[in-house]
Amino acid sequence: MLQIGIIIPALNPDNQLITLIRNFINAPALMQKIKNFIIIDDGSDQDHQPIFDQLQTLPLTNLTVIHHATNLGKGAALKTGFRYVQAHFPSLTGVATMDSDGQHTVTALNSCLDKFGRNSQQLVIGVRQFTTAIPFRSQFGNLLTSGLVRILTHQSISDTQTGLRVIPMAYLTELVNFPGDRFEFEFDMLLQAKKFHVQIVEQPIPTIYLDGNASSHFRVIRDSIAIYARFFKFAASGLISFAVDISLFYIVLFLLGNHILDSILVATVVSRVLSSVVNYGINHRVVFNRAGHQTLLKYGCLFVMQMFASGLFTDVVTKILPATTGQLMPTIAKMMVDFILFIISYQIQRDFIFKERPQHVQ
Repeated sequence: MLQIGIIIPALNPDNQLITLIRNFINAPALMQKIKNFIIIDDGSDQDHQPIFDQLQTLPLTNLTVIHHATNLGKGAALKTGFRYVQAHFPSLTGVATMDSDGQHTVTALNSCLDKFGRNSQQLVIGVRQFTTAIPFRSQFGNLLTSGLVRILTHQSISDTQTGLRVIPMAYLTELVNFPGDRFEFEFDMLLQAKKFHVQIVEQPIPTIYLDGNASSHFRVIRDSIAIYARFFKFAASGLISFAVDISLFYIVLFLLGNHILDSILVATVVSRVLSSVVNYGINHRVVFNRAGHQTLLKYGCLFVMQMFASGLFTDVVTKILPATTGQLMPTIAKMMVDFILFIISYQIQRDFIFKERPQHVQ
């Protein structure tokens, strides 16, 4: 039988949290699968402490409340819960995370657990059906993150912002070392799953929004920037090195005076060598926070392959484009080729060159 831990991060919760726990108590069949409940008070103010006090009075012996002295963020709260589970309940089959605001029901969780029970190595996410009744900021944010996941991981995830998840215990070992302490942590959990050979499966759940999702603590601008931060930094790094690369490419090609294959390759080598120095420095220090092992050697191999791929494919695309004199068409062809190589390069650098070394919890 499944043995599941429930982790619920809470910031200034209301009676919806009490109702949720009572609904668990009134579902004895489901309770047979639940080993323990861990509520993380993520720096709630004094006016909301009675909610946590009331939780302790419920007829539930396997409930633990952990308090953060200050608000650290949803990601930090989840990681606190994960570490507690690892330390006290290492034999669990998996861990389920839920929101405290009434959006997730015990019935929805039970359906996710049924799917998880068929393969306890999968990450099961409860996905909502998005309609016009859903608040705009939730629809818009989910659309952006779903698109980004599709581009970067080739996985189609319809609800990247859902907090209802059932996570295999093996993945917890990696998650506690992930960077990010706010909403970006949940996004990274999906983004990195493929790297750690964790398959994501979806389970439809009811869509519940109370008072237009007013209880959400998601900061639209700041948290959105944090979610996309790494890709934004990589894109900025790529843009800077691209500007260096394309400018030098045009200048060298202009000096050579033609755009036959030899000239394109020479221009590509000169421009790419100098721009790669800029790109490596920014990616190593800023984008991936000096993560990885033997990064210079690995980056050098990628650089050589990407450089020749850029030169060869630029020549191919140049021949396909309308024939003209001068350097315009080869430059346009290079921009097209390098954009595709940019997407491929991001995934290689993230998953191989600058891959963070996991630090397993003892």
